[in-house]
Amino acid sequence: MNKLVTSAAFDSAHFLAGYKGKCRNIHGHRWTVRVTVCGDELIPEGEKKGMLIDFADLKSAVRALADRLDHTLIYEAGSLKAATLAAFKDEGFALTEVPFRPTAENFARFFFDELKGAGLSVCRVEVFETPDNCAVYEVEA
Repeated sequence: MNKLVTSAAFDSAHFLAGYKGKCRNIHGHRWTVRVTVCGDELIPEGEKKGMLIDFADLKSAVRALADRLDHTLIYEAGSLKAATLAAFKDEGFALTEVPFRPTAENFARFFFDELKGAGLSVCRVEVFETPDNCAVYEVEA
């Protein structure tokens, strides 16, 4: 089994609606996403011969997804009042609505699904919320 790994980082804010601890408040993280792609077959011919995937293509896909979230307030759909959203938008803040609670676990699954949907043979995604705390989503290869 061949595996390639790349990572990207982004800065964003989030909060956990309905949570009783400190994370119910808006706060930020320097998120690091590490993506592993897996496969048995290497590209058999052409300029990418002998590669599982071109690192440039892999890095570009992961970076593009991280860039969509960079320097935004990521919030779960339905977790903010319409007036609050309107005020944020009026102030010109960058907002990203997601259909899930913005936890590290859900971000790992989000990155996995998005990259898999883009045709990458993803087998593992790690999302670091801090340098010491990481959520992992993976499938058995």
